[in-house]
Amino acid sequence: MAHRTFAIGDVHGDTDHLFKLLACLPTLDEDDTLLFLGDYVDRGPNSAAVVKFVRELPKNTKARVVALRGNHEDAWLRVVDHGWDQFVLPPGNGCLAALRSYTGGPSPGDGELPQPDEVGLMANGGFFPAEVIEWFRSLPYWYEDNHAIYVHAGLPSVDNGFLHPSQVDNPVALLWLRDEHFFRNYRGKLVVFGHTRTEYLPPELSGYTPEDPTDLWAGENVVGIDTGCGNGGFLTALELPALNVYESR
Repeated sequence: MAHRTFAIGDVHGDTDHLFKLLACLPTLDEDDTLLFLGDYVDRGPNSAAVVKFVRELPKNTKARVVALRGNHEDAWLRVVDHGWDQFVLPPGNGCLAALRSYTGGPSPGDGELPQPDEVGLMANGGFFPAEVIEWFRSLPYWYEDNHAIYVHAGLPSVDNGFLHPSQVDNPVALLWLRDEHFFRNYRGKLVVFGHTRTEYLPPELSGYTPEDPTDLWAGENVVGIDTGCGNGGFLTALELPALNVYESR
């Protein structure tokens, strides 16, 4: 079927799951779109390799490649521009893993804190090559095709409905939203999102393997596909319009 879109969830520096997932996809052609929902870096051990691969992918596939901005890319831009210790220092955000993927240091253990010489590099994002920071800045906040609207996190609500991404004054909201009202009550054109791990979404509303809260989450008009890659989970892709699901586990 031509004009397929394959939406891929948050990769978070995990090349093993990324390559395994891509190997599961059917052969793509020039009418297909391969779309990433953002969060290429942090937590997993290979942020640098993930960024390099996604940046070069348009040269290596016939399909159109769309790479959206995630909240982790947005956060690093804030770090570079203004500093944000509250983001880079908590071990759970996985920023030390991103740094070491660029500097060649060992993957950090659970809860490991940066060494003194690493703190400064993390404080200003100075380990990222300039071309990577510019790539982060170039990443769009959302995408839409005939099948769905694609955003990293969700759509903000207004009055008794929800804003289309084109109506959002501050598109950063599309990257950080974590609103149960959206998950439960959005009605409209299908929205595919990542950001919130599926195990934290209302399990009783999922029409796809509700007995497995770690799996893809399918609400009435919204589909969540962040299945924890880079943080002990796996990577998921959704094919539209066929609604085929591909997993790296």
